[in-house]
Amino acid sequence: MTRSSLTTPPPGANLPEAQPGAPSPGSALVSHYDQCFACGPAHPTGLHLTARTPDGATVEAEFTVGEAHQGAPRLAHGGVLATAMDEVIGMSVYLLHKPYVTGRLETDYLLPVPVGTTLHLRAWCNGIAGRKAYLEAEGRIGAPDGPVAVRAAALFIEVNMEHFAKHADLAVTAADHQDYEVNP
Repeated sequence: MTRSSLTTPPPGANLPEAQPGAPSPGSALVSHYDQCFACGPAHPTGLHLTARTPDGATVEAEFTVGEAHQGAPRLAHGGVLATAMDEVIGMSVYLLHKPYVTGRLETDYLLPVPVGTTLHLRAWCNGIAGRKAYLEAEGRIGAPDGPVAVRAAALFIEVNMEHFAKHADLAVTAADHQDYEVNP
């Protein structure tokens, strides 16, 4: 993975600890919003990512590249693959049980991903320093141990729920995040 210093944990960054109320090992992770392009089950052309945490520290997900996800004929669009990486990384910060947003996403494309392929994704946190979380993910073709097609490194920034109240629909955010305190 080619990484910049912006997505590399600084010296002294802490590894994440299990958080009270976070999904337990073996849990399926639910969509954070029904119409989310990446994980929403109701989005008509979305990725419909399904995810789980096998160990409470990593997230595994998969999606099948459909006709609506093409860039070049019969191949996944690079932006769709970046979206999948952003989403699986975003799901992994959900395990920290705090609200985060993407600050930076770096993506390396290693292999083309044909339409009809199931991409197996895995994400994890490498460290936390203050409000910054440093994460990585990989996407493998056809199986969890298949060839790596895409890798990503990211910097996520912890925000308070007021961020979503200001920039998103507060009622939807509150309904989808009942276990967080949401103040208008």
